[in-house]
Amino acid sequence: MSGSDGTGSSDGTGGAASVSTHILDTSTGRPAAGVTVHLAVRRGGDWPRHATSTTDSDGRCTDFPALPEGTTQVRLRFETEPYLTAQGRQAEAQQDAPALRDSGAFFPEVTVAFAVRAGEHYHVPLLLNPFGYSVYRGS
Repeated sequence: MSGSDGTGSSDGTGGAASVSTHILDTSTGRPAAGVTVHLAVRRGGDWPRHATSTTDSDGRCTDFPALPEGTTQVRLRFETEPYLTAQGRQAEAQQDAPALRDSGAFFPEVTVAFAVRAGEHYHVPLLLNPFGYSVYRGS
């Protein structure tokens, strides 16, 4: 039986694993649109890039291809610096934020590695603000 995301079994017993993500900017309470996200798969000691996407107007990347068979670990790398710098300039112009420091991004990128199993879908949201972040396995 195919899972609800069309990538294989919904019970983790077969098919390719898949990944999606979204970013919510907790400092504005809005989705973070336009952030580049790289998906890599672990092969031995290397992390070759599998795909790259950009968050849409809802802050989501839902177009990553299914993971290669045998993948057990993946990594998402979020290029947060351009987004946070732009947001910092907007806030500074509105005079409701501290002055920019360096690039305006304390975390220029966020990298998250996690384990996967065949046949499962992994939705990994990033809650982001200029000086912190949190990730979790969503649904």
